[in-house]
Amino acid sequence: MSLIATICARGGSQGLPGKNIRLLHGRPLIAHSIAQALANPRIHGVYVSTDDEEIAAVAREYGAEVPFLRPAELATAQAPKLPVIRHLVETLEKEGVAISTIIDLDPTSPLRTQTDIDACLDLLDAGTDCVITGYVAEKNPYFNMVELDSQGSARLSKPPASPLAGRQAAPAVYAMNASIYVWHRATLDKGLWEGRTRLHVMPRERSIDVDSAIDFRLIELLMAERDENG
Repeated sequence: MSLIATICARGGSQGLPGKNIRLLHGRPLIAHSIAQALANPRIHGVYVSTDDEEIAAVAREYGAEVPFLRPAELATAQAPKLPVIRHLVETLEKEGVAISTIIDLDPTSPLRTQTDIDACLDLLDAGTDCVITGYVAEKNPYFNMVELDSQGSARLSKPPASPLAGRQAAPAVYAMNASIYVWHRATLDKGLWEGRTRLHVMPRERSIDVDSAIDFRLIELLMAERDENG
């Protein structure tokens, strides 16, 4: 039984066309996640799911396997990620790949480290169904996040049991960064919330998701700084 890495990269990005193969710090964006997966000795196979021939060619060039082009119905902007991963896993199993564990690396989150990957794999024990990643949120629903009620009045999203003097006194909350997901094969169908889900907390500077040209520029700066610091 094997631990596989999945990387899901569709071709039709609306916010930044072609972002998955746009050059970032000397390599196509998707190549950074492929390299991270290939460098981890615990991962036995790296598979990319894409609907785009150009992405598929780049992924193969950098060492990933692309066993098929993703069906059109799984390549829309509205298609959730879990059915895409399930489709990839089920297709591989039909081809004889025995899968015990799945780690999904989002190609738009290239700042993760091997420490993050290993920490997530270590959290997936026998009593855990899924592992996700996130960072300490800048805004807190117990202190400074509001919703409008049926009368149009603003209310705290999660009213605390007693008034809080400051955000530091509020319960800690985390923003998901979508960088890494891990499942047992047997728990993949539970998705994120139907079983026991554990969280690996990453620093904010490793949690940036590429969604715009500005994100590319910021990540370039952080990667250059990382290189300078060894």
